[in-house]
Amino acid sequence: MRVLDSHLHLWDPKTLSYTWLDGALDARYGAAELSLAGLDGVAERAAIFVQADPVPAQQLDEVRWVGSLAATAGVVGIVAGARLDEGAATEAHLAALADLPLVVGVRHLLQAEPDGFARTEAFHEGARAVAARGFTFDACVRAHQLSDVTALASAVPDLRIVLDHLGKPAVGTAEQPQSPSPRWRSDLNDLAVHPQVSCKLSGLPAEAQGAWNAVQLVPFLDAAAEAFGPERLLWGSDWPVSAIGPDGYQAGERARWLHTVMDWAQGRGLDIDALFWSNARTAYGIH
Repeated sequence: MRVLDSHLHLWDPKTLSYTWLDGALDARYGAAELSLAGLDGVAERAAIFVQADPVPAQQLDEVRWVGSLAATAGVVGIVAGARLDEGAATEAHLAALADLPLVVGVRHLLQAEPDGFARTEAFHEGARAVAARGFTFDACVRAHQLSDVTALASAVPDLRIVLDHLGKPAVGTAEQPQSPSPRWRSDLNDLAVHPQVSCKLSGLPAEAQGAWNAVQLVPFLDAAAEAFGPERLLWGSDWPVSAIGPDGYQAGERARWLHTVMDWAQGRGLDIDALFWSNARTAYGIH
C-alpha cells in the first residue's frame, strides 16, 4: 500500500528556536529520527510537513530548513506558519511563502488564540488572501472552538480548510476512556456541512497523553466518518507529538496508529488508498 502522512512534524532545537518544547519533545526529530519510526508494510510513503511553531521570526527559516530535508524525509508538501491577522504584513508573508518550493498551505495556531479570534474581520481578510493564493488552511483548535472554524468556513467559502486532530476532543485514557461528547459531535457535524472542509484522523494518541488503545478511540473515528464521509478523511501520524507516551518517546507509536486506523477503515469497508493517499493530495492541491 502507499501512505501520504498528512501531519508530520520535524524540528531541531539546535537549528531553530522553539519556546514550547519540554520533556521528551525537547530533542531533535529530523529525517534520521523519522527513518527509525518506520511504517511496516508500506511500499510507497510520503509526508506533508506541518509547521512546528518556532519563534515567529523563523517561520520562513523553518520552511527553508524542511525543504533541505524534503528529499530524505519524503516531504512532498509544507504547511507553513503564518499569522493571518496582520493585514499588509500577512500579505507580504504569504507572497514570500509562495516563492518557496513545496508550500501548499499555512497554519495560524488557533488553539492558542482567544475564542472567537477566527471570526474577526482581520482574520477573515488574511484567510481570503490565503484562498486567493490557492493555499490550504490547517485549523488546529480545541473542541470548544470548532464553531469558530465553522464560522470561518461560512465567511470564506473559497478557503480549503483541513481540521487537525478531529478538533482535539476529550478522549480520556485507555484506563479511563471518555465517550465522544454530544457537543463535539454536533459541532463536528455542523463543520462538515461545508464541503471545502476535510478532517485529519490524527492527534488522538496525544490527546490521550500517549495512554490509548483502539477500543477507546474507534468511536471518535466513527463520528468523523459519519460527519465527513470517507472522501474527506485524511490519515496523519502527528509524529513525533503522538509518539510520546508515559515512558517517553516510542518510535513504534507511529506505526501503531497507522495500523489502528487501517484496521478500523478496513472493518468499515472504506477506500484505503483514498484515506491514506489520495484524499490528502486533493485537500492540499498536490498533483
